[in-house]
Amino acid sequence: MGQRTLLYDLHLALGAKTVDFGGWDMPLHYGSQVEEHHQVRSDCGVFDVSHMTVIDVDGSDATAWLQRLLANDVARLDDTGKALYSPLLQAQGRVIDDLIVYRTEHGYRLVTNAATRGKVLDWLQQQRDGFAVGFQARPDLAILAIQGPHAREKVAALLSPARAALIRELRPFEGVAEGDWFIARTGYTGEDGLEIMLPGDQAVAFFNDLVGAGIAPSGLGARDTLRLEAGMNLYGQDIDENHTPLTSNLGWSIAWEPAEREFIGRSGLLAEIEQGVQEKLVGLVLEERGVLRAHQVVRVAGIGEGEITSGSFSPTLSKSIALARVPMATGDRAEVEIRGKWYPVRVVKPTFVRHGKILI
Repeated sequence: MGQRTLLYDLHLALGAKTVDFGGWDMPLHYGSQVEEHHQVRSDCGVFDVSHMTVIDVDGSDATAWLQRLLANDVARLDDTGKALYSPLLQAQGRVIDDLIVYRTEHGYRLVTNAATRGKVLDWLQQQRDGFAVGFQARPDLAILAIQGPHAREKVAALLSPARAALIRELRPFEGVAEGDWFIARTGYTGEDGLEIMLPGDQAVAFFNDLVGAGIAPSGLGARDTLRLEAGMNLYGQDIDENHTPLTSNLGWSIAWEPAEREFIGRSGLLAEIEQGVQEKLVGLVLEERGVLRAHQVVRVAGIGEGEITSGSFSPTLSKSIALARVPMATGDRAEVEIRGKWYPVRVVKPTFVRHGKILI
């Protein structure tokens, strides 16, 4: 038996099929993964993501410490409520985790992945020396992600006037506290929506309110196909401690300026650039019948081979798609080996669908 969120019994009552995910027993779907996917793209759905790790950071050196720890620069968060995405790197520039950091009234809030909880907390502890900084994990909080084009308006209709006003005023990639709730306009589906962190003892009632308002409970299956269509990396598959942001389509998340900011991993990344980055993360589209899966071999004529990192059938495109790490010289065509046979694939920018629009 794995770890369970406070909503586990409710998921079972709603008919969820559960699976192990990073040591947690989580809902895969509540009947139809494909229907949940389409519901989020066309209307909205709610995901329990309370398995993720919330870490609050404070202290007089909190900004300087995070500027040292993160590849992106928290100095860009020039006002309370702003958020950014950043990799957390080893000295060699390889990815320990990827996270969102919010600027709060008292410091910062980090939201990291579930499976990396132990190693991230250990890494933060190891890097504290010399900094007046404190951090605290928040297992007392639940996180609900309500995603889709109608998510904000439907949630606002359920809440107090103050919380409804906050939701309507939030800009993308902002998160603000309202009482004991923290409401953010972020997500992992390629659609607009909210991620709400709230006391665990309020989570079941709120989840029930959302479902009662017609917001479909949605599981990890739909969450995975939604994020894949949006070209968003999954830690442990598309990014890990064997790869850097430069080979993972995350170069945009590195803040190189100011040049004097010596974040952990900077020298490793510069060395990789000097030697020449050898691989890149691309999107693949299978035009024939078949299913692209992780670890299938990608062959690029006259150049070399790569590997699929994430692959699945895309409900929006009605085709199989994938993310794959391939040689840097790869052009717009390649082949993938499926059960001993080679199939042609189209190589595209690794964002297939965003805000309901097909981009390939």
